[in-house]
Amino acid sequence: MTAGSHASINKTARLAGALYLAMAVFGFFGILYVPSVLVVPGDAATTARNIMASEGLFRSGTVSHLIGQTIFIFLVLALYRLLKPVDKNRAVLMVLLALLGVPIAFLNEVHHLGALRLLSSADGGGFTPTQLQVQAMRFLDMRRSGILLNQVFWGLWLLPLGLLILRSGFLPKLLGILLVIGGVGYVVDWATQLLWPSLPTISQFTFLGELLLPLWLLIKGVNVARWQEAALQAHHGAV
Repeated sequence: MTAGSHASINKTARLAGALYLAMAVFGFFGILYVPSVLVVPGDAATTARNIMASEGLFRSGTVSHLIGQTIFIFLVLALYRLLKPVDKNRAVLMVLLALLGVPIAFLNEVHHLGALRLLSSADGGGFTPTQLQVQAMRFLDMRRSGILLNQVFWGLWLLPLGLLILRSGFLPKLLGILLVIGGVGYVVDWATQLLWPSLPTISQFTFLGELLLPLWLLIKGVNVARWQEAALQAHHGAV
């Protein structure tokens, strides 16, 4: 490996860190912040008034979520390049599990737009304003359900990612452990919220690895010598 290769792989690491943080910001805004400001659980009328008074913010929630999912695609490809020397098969599994959730996320935003279309309807299609508000609330509930269903892939892709980092030797093992814990947290929440929705979620306490990994990649990058060793071993193994 040349010095240029060394610089290139740390550029990839830092790109992955930047993409991860950007995805988190866009995702937080679209999935958590906008609904927390506009949606009042159990109150369709107030929610409808909030949405129509802040239509731009509501639409930006959809756009932000979709931008985050688009960034996610490039993030996964950057992580694949970074971690492929550790175990190509597991890296491919990571990519597949991650990307399976992207089309689901895109299609799920139809519910967001459907709610807005109902509330913006000029003639109401024969429904009263109250009926339209209730239907719009159901669309918003369906969006939340879609996000919950997609959460299984948010968790599953973190499992091979965490295991790859654990085996890598060029990233701290602690990051791998925390990512596996985070993945388990998402999957457990997905299962429990479907079966027992009254139970509290745990993923809000298990996401630390997803915060520390991009920061580490941005600030520290990878141990280039150990990445080189892993790349050489992978190359010899493929020959």
